[in-house]
Amino acid sequence: MSKIGTDHLARQAVVYVRQSTADQVAHNLESKRRQYALVERARQLGWADVEVIDDDLGRSGSGVARPGFERLLAGICEGRVGSVVSIEASRLARNGRDWHTLLEFCGLVGTLIVDEDGVYDPRHPNDRLLLGMKGTMSEMELSILRQRSHEALRQKARRGELFMTVAIGYVRSGRDQIEQDPDRRIQDAIDLVFAKFDEMRSVRQVHLWLRQEQISLPAAVYGPDGRSIRWKLPVYNTVLHILQNPIYAGAYVFGRTGSRTVIEDGRKRVIQGLRKPREDWDVLILDHHDGYISWDTYERNQRLIADNATGKFGPARGAVRRGEALLAGLLRCGHCGRKLHVAYSGKGGNTGRYHCRGSQINHGGARCISFGGMRVDRAVSTEIITRLQPLGIEAALQADAARGEVHAEKRHQMS
Repeated sequence: MSKIGTDHLARQAVVYVRQSTADQVAHNLESKRRQYALVERARQLGWADVEVIDDDLGRSGSGVARPGFERLLAGICEGRVGSVVSIEASRLARNGRDWHTLLEFCGLVGTLIVDEDGVYDPRHPNDRLLLGMKGTMSEMELSILRQRSHEALRQKARRGELFMTVAIGYVRSGRDQIEQDPDRRIQDAIDLVFAKFDEMRSVRQVHLWLRQEQISLPAAVYGPDGRSIRWKLPVYNTVLHILQNPIYAGAYVFGRTGSRTVIEDGRKRVIQGLRKPREDWDVLILDHHDGYISWDTYERNQRLIADNATGKFGPARGAVRRGEALLAGLLRCGHCGRKLHVAYSGKGGNTGRYHCRGSQINHGGARCISFGGMRVDRAVSTEIITRLQPLGIEAALQADAARGEVHAEKRHQMS
């Protein structure tokens, strides 16, 4: 061990301990024991002062911020570290940037790198070549393993057999299949959400109605004993997720979201959960299992949700907004196609005027259109009343029947 000199032993040895995921920390106990056992190896090589850095347990070595690794580099630069001890190169880094940064710093201050195979001095060309090859092989190994894993998942997904989690309202049947949850209360709750959306045509209104009527929805809770169901008042995203998830239409979908890599503070950051258009979904299998609604109903619901979006340019009509104007959000400019805005004035602030300034704001041209709203609203109101008068009695009877159905639904959900 001629590479280990008195100047190395006068400084401390740092044992760097890392496992890539929280699951490995919890279950791969033998790997963790082997890494902590390197303390004894450092002492056998002659170091009396041995420090363990294990801040990065459960953190990936591929581009993810690692405070323990940063602390290790700081100690090397300060000249306090005589050797870095790790089980293998992949524990120290899984990308070329971190690995070569570590080699450069160790070479500058004369810090050795120790693994289970030997002792290396980054200042020696042969050792540096061997360490560089180890780092490259570690990075290549990660790339191959990731590629194999992803392709295996895609193959299983193409068969409609891959289920990371199961949506509320469904349970696993066998290893690669799902079926509707046999709990009738859960089924009724899911059915109620779709029925109320069919009636109200608004995600927000369904959410407000459920909260107002104190009707809870099932939610999945994961603990040591696996998944359990907890009933609680829904938040908006819970209702939206149910209405937008194609699983409730009997469809199997994989690859609805993607990711994008950006550089932040000199490191890569992967942004997950970016929604992809339907034509870019990796897998879509219709009639895969029993659904709560049909596929046609699902597509109609998605169009309604998209139409209710406010503030988007395009064909979406937008949700009804506050104000006295009857046609707010419904009229569009004949010149530029944008939605007309409503400006209120007058003594009581309730006199509306429809206008569009799309051309002026975006292109510096003249204002598109502007006109008072009272006469237009009055004409449309008169036409609507004329059309609806023959149906007045029938509508009243239907409203009374609907009121009775609402009370029955509430009693059923609360029982």
